[in-house]
Amino acid sequence: MTDELDGRETTPLVDEAVKKAAVCWVSVADGPAYGLWCLPLDGALLVVTGPGEQSAPGLADATEARVTLRGDHGGRIVTWPARVTRLRPGTEEWTTAAPLVAAKRLNAPGPSAGLVDRWAAEGCALNRLTPAGAPATGADLPAESLAEEPRPAPVVRATRSPFRLHKVRRR
Repeated sequence: MTDELDGRETTPLVDEAVKKAAVCWVSVADGPAYGLWCLPLDGALLVVTGPGEQSAPGLADATEARVTLRGDHGGRIVTWPARVTRLRPGTEEWTTAAPLVAAKRLNAPGPSAGLVDRWAAEGCALNRLTPAGAPATGADLPAESLAEEPRPAPVVRATRSPFRLHKVRRR
């Protein structure tokens, strides 16, 4: 069952999953999916990427993406194609949405008004991900885990053995 609302395709499962979303996995083209924090607003997800924010290569310039959301149990429940719209600073959409997203940003460096100004000055992308097609649910989702090796990142450090002051006896 698909309803047309405001020129977008949606299902009750997608609507409910979007309302509860705090994290989404977004893939652009055939690239890997990136876990991103998001804010649900009016049946769509808002995502900020760019300098000093989360990384999602290609999302800022994309027009389409695939979004995966989890359910209350923590597992994947739906994957849907999304129409990506970049909100530009100075527009009415930006003026409405950016402060809402900034207010929900955890561990923000400074007040939310300063964060919105920084996003505009540094060229961060505020994207709206709107459902735009039939979702994959239940049996349509892959049965395998799709787990991958962690991607290289500058924050990853090699783990060392823990320091021990005294010898530990083995039994």
